[in-house]
Amino acid sequence: MSNGKGKLTVVGAGPGDVELITLKAIKAMESADAVLYDALVNPELLDYCKNAELLYVGKRKGCYAYQQEQINDLIVQYGKSHGHVIRLKGGDPFIFGRGAEEMDYAAKHGMEVAMVPGLSSSVSVPAMQNIPVTKRGYSESFWVITATTKEHKLSNDILVAAKSDATVVILMGMHKLAKIVEAFKAKDKASLPIAIIQNGTRAEENVGVGTIETIEAIVAEKGLGAPAIIVVGHVVKHKIQLAELQQKLSEI
Repeated sequence: MSNGKGKLTVVGAGPGDVELITLKAIKAMESADAVLYDALVNPELLDYCKNAELLYVGKRKGCYAYQQEQINDLIVQYGKSHGHVIRLKGGDPFIFGRGAEEMDYAAKHGMEVAMVPGLSSSVSVPAMQNIPVTKRGYSESFWVITATTKEHKLSNDILVAAKSDATVVILMGMHKLAKIVEAFKAKDKASLPIAIIQNGTRAEENVGVGTIETIEAIVAEKGLGAPAIIVVGHVVKHKIQLAELQQKLSEI
């Protein structure tokens, strides 16, 4: 790069299915000199980074390859030594992805910065399961909430959202499922539909659909775990009704 400090492009890799990456993201990866990628990135996407040095910096189940401060420093180091650095992150990097923080750090160290949005798992994963986050007559709005605060407590926003009729999409919430269920039951919503989608859009996708009352038993029965998207709201009925209609049609 012209200033000798390199360029950072933060790229959204989408929810997992390699076909859900954007063309702009592919072009960015093809131009990369170094790629720092996360755990939720489909490894097949790395085939587009043909001329780049690859470094895994992800986190799974609380185990970090690098702490965030180290990742920030690596971005700057690779910018100086390599040139164009791609920070490849699952979903959309501006939705609970810390992409903005990394751009801030790079810019403060003189790097040129750019961002390529990705399909957020919060809406695309439910969509691929025929669950719209809004539907006329069902939901006028939707919340996207991370379940756990940095103090590892249940987000207070979930308690507030449980009072509304909005669709509630909860990320990183499987370890807090019992408390989430408790929050909705406290608002007399035991019969509210809920879906849990593990490894959404990937070959190993696993899905459970039930109600607030029944979902914990369904999770145990189907062996559902993280990473997963939790969708709470009447929009989940769309998936159920569509499946029933298709079943009836197949029997004609």
